[in-house]
Parts: sequence; structure tokens; C-alpha cells
Amino acid sequence: MAAFNTPDIEQRRRDAAAVKKAMLEKFRAAASDPALEEQRAKRQAIHEARLARQAVRDAEKKVREEELARQRAIEAERAEAARREAEALEALVEAEKAEAEVRLLAEQKAARDARYAARKAAKKVRRRGY
Repeated sequence: MAAFNTPDIEQRRRDAAAVKKAMLEKFRAAASDPALEEQRAKRQAIHEARLARQAVRDAEKKVREEELARQRAIEAERAEAARREAEALEALVEAEKAEAEVRLLAEQKAARDARYAARKAAKKVRRRGY
């Protein structure tokens, strides 16, 4: 039976260096592969096209948001005008109510004064006898 031959430290270093060198050569070969370069160029073109589409979408979104903001401003202005008009109408109604109440009070006072004057005149007539 043969004894198990364990490599010494120098052998292990040489093997590790050879593996590193082989991996480096494999990486260099892959990096200089024309198919890989072509694929990288395609990816770059796709990326740039995607960025261009995103820029267009962002610009369209900005335009939509500006239009929406303008519409909101117009709507707010209309609502404010409607609110002012409603307040003016309410103030007018309140003024008419107040005026009607003043007229009613004046009529009631005039009627009361007339009744008082009639009572006074009747009392005067009763006292004098004519």
C-alpha cells in the first residue's frame, strides 16, 4: 500500500499561484471577447434608450402636473368668487331682513302711538264732555 503523499507548502503555493494565473487568464480572455463587447454595447444602448424614455415620461408628467395645478388654481379662484358672491347675497338678505324688522317695529310703534293718542283723545273727550 502506497503512503499518502501530502504536498509541502511550496507545492501548495505553486498550485495556488497557477490557479490564480489560470483564473486571471480566463478573465482576460472573457473581457476581450468580441461577443461580450457586443452584448455590453447592446446593454448600454438599451440603458440609454430607457433613460431617454424615462426623461420623456418625466417631462410629460411635469406638463400634466403643471396643467393640473393650473386647473386647481382656476377652480380655487372660481370657488372663491362663488363664496364671495354667496357672502354678498347673504349680507343682502340679512340687510333686507333687518330693514323689514325695522319697518315692522316702526309700524308697530306707529300703531301703538295711534292707540295711545286715541285713548288720550277719548279721555279728553270724556273729561270735557264733547
